[in-house]
Amino acid sequence: MKVLKFGGSSMCDAHSVSLVQQIIESQDKPCIVVVSAFEGVTFQLLTMAEQAVQRDEQYKSGIRSIAELHFDVVNALAPVAQRTSVLAEVQRLLGEYEDTLYGLYLLQDLTPKTRARILSVGVRLSAYVLSHIVAGARYHNTGELIRTSSGYIDARIDFEESNELIAGRFAKLDHIAILPGYMAGNKAGTITNLGQRGADYAASVIAAAMNASGLVLWMNVDGFMTADPDIISKAQPIEALTYSEAIELSHFGASVIFSPTIRPVYEKNIPISIKNTYNPQAKGTLISNRSQDNEVSPIKGISSVADISLISLQGTGLVGITNVSARFFKVLSDHKINIIMVTQASSEYSITIAVRPDEAEIAVEALDKEFYPKIHATGEIKLQVETDLSIIAIVGERMRNTPGISATLFRSLARNGISVIATAQGSSELNISLVIRRVHLRKALNAIHEGFFLSNYKELHLFLVGVGNVGRSLLQQIQSQREVLMNDLKLKINLVGVANSRKMHISYRGIEPMTYAEKLDREGEPYDIHRFINRIFDLNIRNSVFIDCTGNEAVASAYGTLFEHYISVVTANKIACSSEYSLYKSLKENAKEHGVRFTFETNVGAGLPVINTINDLIRSGDRILKIEAVLSGTLNFIFNVLSVDVPMSKAIRMAKEKGYSEPDPRLDLSGTDVVRKLIILARESGYPVEKEDVKIETFLPADCFEGSLDDFWQKVEKLDAGFEARRKELAARNKKWRFIATLDNGMMSIGLQSVDSKHPSYELEGSNNIIMLTTARYFEQPMVIKGYGAGAEVTAAGVFADVIQIANV
Repeated sequence: MKVLKFGGSSMCDAHSVSLVQQIIESQDKPCIVVVSAFEGVTFQLLTMAEQAVQRDEQYKSGIRSIAELHFDVVNALAPVAQRTSVLAEVQRLLGEYEDTLYGLYLLQDLTPKTRARILSVGVRLSAYVLSHIVAGARYHNTGELIRTSSGYIDARIDFEESNELIAGRFAKLDHIAILPGYMAGNKAGTITNLGQRGADYAASVIAAAMNASGLVLWMNVDGFMTADPDIISKAQPIEALTYSEAIELSHFGASVIFSPTIRPVYEKNIPISIKNTYNPQAKGTLISNRSQDNEVSPIKGISSVADISLISLQGTGLVGITNVSARFFKVLSDHKINIIMVTQASSEYSITIAVRPDEAEIAVEALDKEFYPKIHATGEIKLQVETDLSIIAIVGERMRNTPGISATLFRSLARNGISVIATAQGSSELNISLVIRRVHLRKALNAIHEGFFLSNYKELHLFLVGVGNVGRSLLQQIQSQREVLMNDLKLKINLVGVANSRKMHISYRGIEPMTYAEKLDREGEPYDIHRFINRIFDLNIRNSVFIDCTGNEAVASAYGTLFEHYISVVTANKIACSSEYSLYKSLKENAKEHGVRFTFETNVGAGLPVINTINDLIRSGDRILKIEAVLSGTLNFIFNVLSVDVPMSKAIRMAKEKGYSEPDPRLDLSGTDVVRKLIILARESGYPVEKEDVKIETFLPADCFEGSLDDFWQKVEKLDAGFEARRKELAARNKKWRFIATLDNGMMSIGLQSVDSKHPSYELEGSNNIIMLTTARYFEQPMVIKGYGAGAEVTAAGVFADVIQIANV
């Protein structure tokens, strides 16, 4: 015989009650069914009682809605012949309750005895109604079967007498017995209350007394999950738990089952099934004394208590004193303080406990009084309280004797910048509990879940600033590659924030890459880089990556703060890495110190693998001796198209029209961009150089860089004839112009050079770049990296590659 229990979430209207009816009628007979009140009814009953005590006339208004809910269910589901009598009994029970409310209104006092009776009204109503809907069912009064020996609220059960009463009533059960949960009764026949989740507890007590074959708890979830699905979207159902695992998970916040519910059936080795009323075909979770042999992860689940306070007693006054712990825990017990977690230093220097915030003040006052002399007179002991904290617990029988569990746990937190304030682990190795700042809870849970349940996928959360040509192309590439990344790399990329120079938008639920413009237009707020970054910090999402596709100094100045909040940075912006060497060095060190990535491959050569190649050479023990490079796609394009028909001024205009140059091409023609790239290459090669160390030889007169852009075009046209004459002379000697950047043993220069057909850059086409690396190993024959060095698509591809590289770390 099984005992079934249905919660209020399974009975919220006529439709859901009909599902409950179908489930009960499909069971083997006989069986026992324990029910909660219809959803929300008990809360409503108690609220009206409290209003009546306060003489708030609103207390009268709720009775009608409760009556209508039950009437609707009866009229929809009860047999026609029984409806009148059932409706009359519902009306009678509500009439009694209404009389009680009026008494409370007059007396202005809600005693525990009256509260217990009020709390029983909802379950008595639901059980009575259901017993006249389910075929072959009869109503039984739990108050006559579960005997309590003390108090009215959270009453203590007399198990010996209760077991006799239950076994005696159902020894020859030949029907479906339906009982109200949550309530019990004392020897005087007065209704008492079993406290929080009392319906579950009552069902467990009855199952144990009857040596039932199983206890099935029906609710609105598919069972235990590996974590809270409201916080962790990747949470997975748990098919099986041991009793110990279920008790640990529920103790630390998993609300699926109340831990006292497990104890009665645990002692009789009766399995518990968690099933979903709305999805009865789902496997649910089986709780028993056996663990599964085919489990992949050593942990079963992660649970948490969102808001706790940490109380610590520490100091030399604790060391070597034999009765300190006894006094400590006795005083807390005397004040009925519920301790969630305990940790104590082996040196006896400190004792730390976690309690709920509403009990912290009482606990501190009690401890202060108990240890007053050593706290206030001698100062040998300090009593400290920390608030706004959370507890996370990882639970699993297979953690026992499995190495690396703690390493995975703390590494997952460290990578996301989450500090552990306190930790505890019993010798059974069933549970590791830790305390963190409450603000980091969501981030920590996701990081830990991802660390232990890697079978699905890894997520990166992107915040993009700059949606010009490069940023827009990046979003297009992300959109087109999402399915490939998920299938091949098990990588999910979420765009969470986006900003242009006018507006910004952040959404925790994510932004579809190709809807960014619409989102900015309709939901965007005025752009402010500091507010944008603070919003990122407020979200506090694990695996966050900030992408800079601007050329903005204010954006670049934020990198250090991002690193300090454990956020990786991918940048196509050259400003940070080409400014003062001290800033470049501090950014690299800051990122390393916080365990995040700082990647800027596209600063040089767009999508070409230049910086990564240099890094790999140096890490393998090689030394960069010399670099010769054509680093400006714009300038290479200009010198490639120069001809009789295309003078210098026209070539520059063509570069601008094709998008190779900046809107003001003088920024490219001055060599400023090449200087920045050369500085970055030199620094990555191990040379602590500054901008002032670069020798610059421009190919245009200084006055071309003065005045307006219109002035520039007039001046450069006057130079066309001179450039053409020199070009013809070069062509006659089979030579070409190349704007070359050179690093030679720490000495840097940039300038226009003529190269012959033997030079590697001679055949460099269009806007391509070439980088020649002479190293200790590549001395006789330099390493050559060659390809597209400009253009939005290749630059975006380089940024995208940096992002994927972060995911693979």
